[in-house]
Amino acid sequence: MSNRRLLLTEEQRALVETVRSLCLDKDFRTNSIKYLDGSFPWDNLKRLAEIGVMGMAVPEEYGGANLEVFETALVIEEIARHCYATALGVMSSVGVQTRVISAYAPEHMKQAILPKVCSGEVHLAVCMTEPHAGTDVPNYRTNTVIEGDRAVLNGVKTLISKTGEADWFVVFSRINGTPGRDGIGCVLVNRNTPGFEVSARYHTMGGEYLGEIQFNAVEVPVESVLLREGGFKKLLSAFNTQRCLNPSVSLGMAEGAFEEAIKYVRERTIRGQPVADFQGIRWKLAEMYRDIEAGRSLLYRACLTADPFPDPYETAIAKMFVNEMAIRVAHEALQVHGGYGFTDDYPISRIYRAVRYGPLGGGATEALKDLVGKKLVEDFDPLHGFLSMGTF
Repeated sequence: MSNRRLLLTEEQRALVETVRSLCLDKDFRTNSIKYLDGSFPWDNLKRLAEIGVMGMAVPEEYGGANLEVFETALVIEEIARHCYATALGVMSSVGVQTRVISAYAPEHMKQAILPKVCSGEVHLAVCMTEPHAGTDVPNYRTNTVIEGDRAVLNGVKTLISKTGEADWFVVFSRINGTPGRDGIGCVLVNRNTPGFEVSARYHTMGGEYLGEIQFNAVEVPVESVLLREGGFKKLLSAFNTQRCLNPSVSLGMAEGAFEEAIKYVRERTIRGQPVADFQGIRWKLAEMYRDIEAGRSLLYRACLTADPFPDPYETAIAKMFVNEMAIRVAHEALQVHGGYGFTDDYPISRIYRAVRYGPLGGGATEALKDLVGKKLVEDFDPLHGFLSMGTF
């Protein structure tokens, strides 16, 4: 897509091309098929770690590249074009969990964890959703009680990525029972801590597993409480990064679906004529490309607001548009494949299932629409309107 190249610096283009070269390797692409059964993409992640991808969000003093949100999103987009499972595996090591540790963990914890994140030896996960509350963070019940030089964590988190693979978990938790959003902070927990238990695993449409974690009187040093009461705003600011990376996966999958559609209609013939010669098919392709480019513009703009974290409203708009766009594009791409698209012999069937993840993770579309709608009503100037420049 030539217009994307015009937006990028030479360094950014080189970064994307390096990742693309690895993703186009036969073994890397073939592996994407086997991950449908929930297998974790260890091989792909190891190779990505070797070229520095796993350390994109880690500061340079700990061996990372300390890339901006925009560059990180570019890399995840490229990986998602080829393998959804690998893109998710990367995202969980370059997203909010890494950035929270980099910003708020004690120095000795950073030195012990972050270099191993870069090398791919250590994997991270974030624990937010609870059985009774997903987007409704202020009503989380998981609670951490600070007792002198230790802290004790109790609660349940569900629909958590990498419960079987991650070594460290950044857990959104109420601190000392303080009610409401002001009581939310976060705790860093190692999976080998007594009382940590993965109590259930759920196989998803996209192929990966999500799990449930029980924290039963999990005792950690008090320094593992990275943010205490009043940390909610800081956590949400960091989480806006995730709302750029999630749609980066969706954008990459939309591109992958579009490219599969192009390849298929060029090769498939009806009555001796390539399917691509039919006007109805060309219109579908034009609309798919239009939607991808519109989503790219919104997402890249949101990424570029990061200082150090992206603007919450720009990210909300980008996420809800790109997530839903990817579903539309995957739907149309499968349709042009006809019955073959319904089989697992063609990549489009895998993409079609995986794109459904986007509007569910990292903030549901409905919650984001409510956030943006409220802001629009509050900020509207009856005299000047929005001046055609956008309100955010």
